[in-house]
Amino acid sequence: MVDFDALTWANLLRWQNAKLTRKMLSENVATSLMAAKARYRAVEARTGVPWAVIAVIHQRESSQNWGRSLAQGDPWNRVSVHVPAGRGPFNSWEEAAIDALLNCHPYLAKRKDWSLAGVLIALEMYNGLGYASKGIPSPYLWAGTDQYKSGKYVADGRYDPSHVDQQLGCVAMLLSMMAIDPTISFTGTKVAPSAPQAPHEAPSVGNPSKRSIGAFIATVFTAIFKRKS
Repeated sequence: MVDFDALTWANLLRWQNAKLTRKMLSENVATSLMAAKARYRAVEARTGVPWAVIAVIHQRESSQNWGRSLAQGDPWNRVSVHVPAGRGPFNSWEEAAIDALLNCHPYLAKRKDWSLAGVLIALEMYNGLGYASKGIPSPYLWAGTDQYKSGKYVADGRYDPSHVDQQLGCVAMLLSMMAIDPTISFTGTKVAPSAPQAPHEAPSVGNPSKRSIGAFIATVFTAIFKRKS
């Protein structure tokens, strides 16, 4: 069972400390994603999911291939065979993307919290919580930053701790996009009125706790939005 308070805490700490390890690649990918901003914003208008989030998912799922579905990277003009299977065929990339966000787990179009904390949780859920259950950084988010070293699910249910994900994670792409376009921001975080003093290390997300982290998150956000990418 994943403790979402602890996962939020851990991911915000990682974001605050993250440094790009493949900066040139990340900048090149960010530039390519931003060139398609209008297409991503069209999907945002139908789903409420921020266009930058849609963009980085598109890159992770199919290397920004417009012939592949946002849901799992299968061709959108055929019935999908990978999870989520049985989707489609669709008439366009946009139609398939809207279906993925509205009708497929984790139903990102139903989410209301698009603060940074909410974005990081949403991206983790989109790929699955297998890494969170182990209490380790997900390469889906953190590859391409110094917060990720190794470890990857190389097949369904098969985790290889020595495998290094060669794709960029969503955070590396978002940081590079935010450096190019300052209008990309994630605000509106709802914080609890109080929290205990933060320990030196984030708690294990695989070991649930009941502690409040609101005040600590507020402190982290103050630092985050002052940082320079």
